[in-house]
Amino acid sequence: MTDENTAVAVKYVRELPAPFIVAKGKRELAARLLKIARENGVEIVSEPELSKALYEFQVGSFIPEQMYEIIAHILAHVLKVRKSL
Repeated sequence: MTDENTAVAVKYVRELPAPFIVAKGKRELAARLLKIARENGVEIVSEPELSKALYEFQVGSFIPEQMYEIIAHILAHVLKVRKSL
């Protein structure tokens, strides 16, 4: 999830209880994260409000339960895009 100044990378592992934050950054670090994501074919989703909210959590933190629904929609979209490639 990203806005112009904030980027948050989220990962889902089926065996874990929830998706979790694997990286985050602001300004220059956000730009580096986005560059790395693009270079590695990682889907980038622009959700400014969500990225700002997730930024408040530590790397390694599970996504809070109140954000499950929006994260589930985003992950479903990403999976759909990957399957169509």
